[in-house]
Amino acid sequence: MSVEIVARYRVGSFDLDVALSLAGPVTALFGPSGAGKTTFLNILAGLLQPRQGRIAIDGEVWFDEEAGIFVPPHRRRIGYVFQEGRLFPHLTVRQNLLYGRWLSRRTGRLVDTGAVVALLGIEPLLARHPRNLSGGEQQRVAIGRALLASPRLLLMDEPLASLDAARRAEILSYIERLRDNFAIPIVYVSHAAEEVERLADEIVSIADGRVVALRTNPGLAAARSR
Repeated sequence: MSVEIVARYRVGSFDLDVALSLAGPVTALFGPSGAGKTTFLNILAGLLQPRQGRIAIDGEVWFDEEAGIFVPPHRRRIGYVFQEGRLFPHLTVRQNLLYGRWLSRRTGRLVDTGAVVALLGIEPLLARHPRNLSGGEQQRVAIGRALLASPRLLLMDEPLASLDAARRAEILSYIERLRDNFAIPIVYVSHAAEEVERLADEIVSIADGRVVALRTNPGLAAARSR
């Protein structure tokens, strides 16, 4: 999948001004807190509208300020995994997952429920409610819910940030399985260098709302070839 994004967005004293062509399949946005990484994701998801720019996915235009085009979030088929699971507290794990599947009813289901449950190891959790899950378990369920929406693009905003070291290592291994088993492009946000080096094919460094570097990750290609 190709992602073309030119966006200018300003809020308060912060100004984001980026122009990028992404090819993935996994792109990491890397940089310190406050650099503009989450703002970038929210613009891509349609949660924020730039004041200027253009966004196109495989040639399909999602935003064009000059042409007056703005495709709303629910029509972009984006899966979004946040820093916290953001699960529905009144629903069981199974019902949270079914909600993700329900979102894909109009576009066709491209992801098998059983495959997602098996890959994320969440079958023993299906009858539980979020309050009875650890932080790592909640994140696995959140990833599963996003996948079952059959997204064209999966956005992950520092999904390991709120976890301890042991849970971070656990979830990182699940994200690797996701990357290797599902043909869904991912844009992954982090300020942890070890995460992006392990996961991403291309790494975009952002600081103060600007792209300061874009590079491929030869180390990942070498690791996959072993």
